Order: sequence, then structure tokens, then C-alpha cells
Amino acid sequence: MFFSYTQEEMERALNLFHTLAKAYKNVSDHANRDSKEHGLNPTEYAVLELLYIKGPQKLQQIGSKLLLVSGNVTYVIDKLEKNGWIYREKNPKDKRSVYANLSEKGRQYFDEIYPIRALRMARVFSGLSEEEQVQLIELLKKAADSSNSVLFR
Repeated sequence: MFFSYTQEEMERALNLFHTLAKAYKNVSDHANRDSKEHGLNPTEYAVLELLYIKGPQKLQQIGSKLLLVSGNVTYVIDKLEKNGWIYREKNPKDKRSVYANLSEKGRQYFDEIYPIRALRMARVFSGLSEEEQVQLIELLKKAADSSNSVLFR
């Protein structure tokens, strides 16, 4: 299917893309620095945060939820398990399904560091009002949904 856009629409879309990319990089830099201060790389932090917030997760689902390649997930899970942050558990109903769980050590550590991340992210977005933050969340969700539907056209 062919789509017709004006020059102005295309330039606005590119401007939006560049602005979003710059904002993402700036916020990511803060988050990455925060992760490193706690002795974790960003992927390790993301896996631990997912387990902390959402509870046990199937190994296969962790990658898709965090937009990671399955080989990376296995490597990170192995490393986190070796360090005692998480443990694997087979699903008693389906022996092929393996879940990652946060260990007590991992939970206690995240109880300490998660509020620090939350505070730092609050500072990062403090230039926006509460209403603007909520609006930005909704707009980004809408943009994500819209971009997903374009991939399949």
C-alpha cells in the first residue's frame, strides 16, 4: 500500500524522531549510570526490576518483555543466578517451562536500590508537570501502538 505525505508532514515526523531519540538517550544515560553505580549493567538491572515488579517470569518471556535476544537473556540469567540474585524454577505443571525468580538476596538488594532509581527518574522528569508526564505516557503508548500497526501494513 502506498502512503502519500506532504513534505511538511515528513519533516515534522523526522523532527519528532530526532527529538524522541535525543530524549531517550538522555534518560537512558541517567538510568545506565544508576545501574552501574549499583554494580549492574543495564540489562541485569532491567531483568531484576522486571522480576521485582512483576514477580516470577518465564525465561522465554523475559526477552520479549525487555526487547532482548534470547542468547542475551540466557547469559544475563546465568550471571544473575551465579551471583545469587535470582534462581530458576521449573513449572511443576509443564517441565519444559522454566521461571526466573528473585532470590531473597535479590529482593533485599532491590528493596534498597529501587527507591533510588525512582527518585532519580522523578528528578529526570521534574521539568514536566504531573499532567504533562501522564499525557506523555499516553502519547508514547499511542505512538508505539501506531508504529506497531504500520509494521504490518
